[in-house]
Amino acid sequence: MILAFKLTFRELFRFLRDKNQRKFWYLSMKFGNKKRHKIYTAKFNGFKINVVDAESFVWQFKEIFTDELYRFTTTIKEPIIYDCGANIGVSVLYFAQNYSQSKITAFEAHPMVANLLEENLKNNQIANVELHKKAVWTNEDGIEISDEGADGSSIFGEENKIKISSVRLANFLEKEDRIDMFKMDIEGAELNVLQDCSPYLHKIENLFVEFHSFKNREQDLSALLKILEQNGFRYDIYSLKRLKKSPLLNIGHETGDMDLQMNIFARRI
Repeated sequence: MILAFKLTFRELFRFLRDKNQRKFWYLSMKFGNKKRHKIYTAKFNGFKINVVDAESFVWQFKEIFTDELYRFTTTIKEPIIYDCGANIGVSVLYFAQNYSQSKITAFEAHPMVANLLEENLKNNQIANVELHKKAVWTNEDGIEISDEGADGSSIFGEENKIKISSVRLANFLEKEDRIDMFKMDIEGAELNVLQDCSPYLHKIENLFVEFHSFKNREQDLSALLKILEQNGFRYDIYSLKRLKKSPLLNIGHETGDMDLQMNIFARRI
């Protein structure tokens, strides 16, 4: 009974104290039952943006503005931020609002989503962003991705394939002296790109990677973590999936294309 009271009080206290927690519940009620894969307009924290998928946007807001997954500290007046997989721009807006003098380089692969991102930056007068409407990859030859219709377009998807332009991310990192925050959410291409960028990862101070493991491919989380270890990072890992009853019985029987999805946070200490 005491534990239940503590948990309830803690959530109530957070709701009353944190305006972004209250905003998350408001957005959940407003957009939670909207038809998916349809463009809507959302307002939050002084911003007005077009979203490509209502449910995905609500969870993006929670992770980015409520839980502040991308918050970092720096003594640099004009921090350098890389946003690989910027989607419709919720993460870019967070960076622009909280690190107002930062220099942001953003990449988005999906053409339609990238156009919305460009609109959202323009409509909110976000000027400190260099936008590349291309996929980050290991070369500039272009790449095929699946068009999922929401906010996930993977190189490993099998349906609705489209060919898009690409950039070699390593060429960008090579030119930087220092990167204060590096965020990567590129739906399964993260290991390939980080392997190619490995000679330059020592320039990064704070790093976030969303790791994706697809059921039809080898699980290679250890290879990605090895790259971080070799480049002097200390990391922490959180699964995006809720712990299920009898988890050992669920291995190999997960629904969807992915059997593992994790958030990896790393800092140079």
